[in-house]
Amino acid sequence: MTGMAQALLAAAIVYGVASLLCFLAYAIDKRAARRNAHRTPERTLLLLGLACGWPGGLLAQRLLRHKTSKASFQLKFWLGAALNIAVAALLAWTLLFATIPTGTSPAIHPPATMQKTPAA
Repeated sequence: MTGMAQALLAAAIVYGVASLLCFLAYAIDKRAARRNAHRTPERTLLLLGLACGWPGGLLAQRLLRHKTSKASFQLKFWLGAALNIAVAALLAWTLLFATIPTGTSPAIHPPATMQKTPAA
């Protein structure tokens, strides 16, 4: 397995586990809201989303219809998701270009089929 494949697998595992935990936290909070019991703080839900769990949080919001009407929460949730996506993209970009040997960028050295041949 290549380094890139290992990194993608690791990212999928991290996002999967974090999303599951975040979904469960939303479900527990939704149940507590219905029972008028002790609630999960919004800060906890937002931090779980920021820690790669936002896909699970989004799924919970849609399936459980929880935390969808509070505009201030939604703004913070989407800012956290955007920040998480930006950091993931930066890490992916860094990893991608760290695996390309220096001086072999196609923009610098086009393939032989693209190079002009000298006129005879």
